[in-house]
Amino acid sequence: MTKSKRPPTPNLRDFKKIADVDPRKILPPDMDPKNKRFLYTALAILVIIVLIIAVIYIGRHSQGGLLGSPSASSSATGDGEEQNVKTEALEEVKNPHDAVDPATAYAPNLSTAKKELAALPVKERASKVGYTREQFGAAWDDVDHNGCNTRDDILRRDLTNIRFKAGTRACTVQTGTLDDPYTGRTIEFKRGKKSSSAVQIDHVVALSNAWQTGAQDIGEEKRRELANDPENLVAADGPANMQKSDADASDWLPGNTAYRCTYVARQVHVKAKYQLWVTADEKRAMENVLNSCKDTNPVKK
Repeated sequence: MTKSKRPPTPNLRDFKKIADVDPRKILPPDMDPKNKRFLYTALAILVIIVLIIAVIYIGRHSQGGLLGSPSASSSATGDGEEQNVKTEALEEVKNPHDAVDPATAYAPNLSTAKKELAALPVKERASKVGYTREQFGAAWDDVDHNGCNTRDDILRRDLTNIRFKAGTRACTVQTGTLDDPYTGRTIEFKRGKKSSSAVQIDHVVALSNAWQTGAQDIGEEKRRELANDPENLVAADGPANMQKSDADASDWLPGNTAYRCTYVARQVHVKAKYQLWVTADEKRAMENVLNSCKDTNPVKK
């Protein structure tokens, strides 16, 4: 696509030409002196206004875009064009908490997971009565105030070869590639009414499960944190996520056996972090998975 040419940035001298006009050469020599004084004053005010506007205008253009707007420079690529460089696009989004930076995302540790699991309370599931998604806040809220919703934060973290929707300041992921942890397959994500569901964001500890294992008692704000915590979220194959539903480790594990250690370690960590409990069957299933993991093969992110 042909890039639109940016008009040359005005120079202050261009505006000063206006100020250099001698009003005495414009006004009739026989004009009434009172009228001349009035017009001189008006012209002087006009010149001052022009110079002020010139300074502001040139100052803003020197920062790389009108009003210093990040979107102004990207608009030069043309309507509909999307940014294809993940690292550059991420730089445009100022995230004060770096909540979804892969470098700071939770990396489960096998020995820590075993200790956390041993310390978790063991109880039966509580009633599901009263559970609604709204009990955990608005879906995909912008809890870290970086201007992007949680779903797009996680897509940006977990996908590669990302293209962002133009005009969204590198928030809305339009396309990308997922190495799916649940199935081991490679999935090409494309945003759309019929295609977005191919990649879903799974709550590693399902919200319904959390509700029945202690989240009823941790308060609204903590539940909101749990629902948007990157440590409890992973981009995954849509059908696999739907199959899992709100099952715990005793009823469902990823088909990709290489990811099971990571999956269970993350579940354990989230339950420990938010003061949740496990059932006896759930704990037994978790222990079986963790005991099958090798210390020589660290649990991956």
